[in-house]
Amino acid sequence: MTELKLKTISFLASGRGSNFEAVAEEIQKGSIKAKAGILITDKSDALCLSKADKLGIDSLFVDPKKYSTKQEHEEEIIRHLENYGTDLVVACGYMRLLSPFFINRYKNRIINIHPSLLPAFPGKNGQKQALDYGVKITGCTTHFIDEGTDTGPIIMQSAVPVFANDTVETLSSRILIEEHKILAQSVHLFCEDRLIVEGRKVIIK
Repeated sequence: MTELKLKTISFLASGRGSNFEAVAEEIQKGSIKAKAGILITDKSDALCLSKADKLGIDSLFVDPKKYSTKQEHEEEIIRHLENYGTDLVVACGYMRLLSPFFINRYKNRIINIHPSLLPAFPGKNGQKQALDYGVKITGCTTHFIDEGTDTGPIIMQSAVPVFANDTVETLSSRILIEEHKILAQSVHLFCEDRLIVEGRKVIIK
């Protein structure tokens, strides 16, 4: 059996970057057989930048305000991703919708994490949506990004119970623990060439 070439994983994030940190630490420990590429953010004060610095991973703020169109901003991001030889892009709390131009460039090579059991509660504030709706179980989902909002082929899901006294904060913190697990597992499976996309379905070999 031929040995797999190490893939390069890069990241898009807009906030504190705890999911970025969870995956990057697994790469550095060797649990995920891959190389860390670059972290790119659209926020100059994003906390993920300091996390990248602490982990010794290159990071960059690409200011969307400097570009007259969304595509020009994305072209600059792609230029940096390509400079690092990126095989997989992990979107972990990246708050800008990616255009079809970007998505087609990395078709079935962008993994997103979402804090609900998709297709339930897509879009923003999935945890609050779950509480408002009164569900007893919610959770999180990893999926490949397509051109819809949280509609891409689902890779993994993890269920989290909703308690009667839950707030958005308490529910979010329990979901986040599972997010870290399934995002790292999904990236691990991708790096082992064990994810096969067939239409809407992701087959795990």
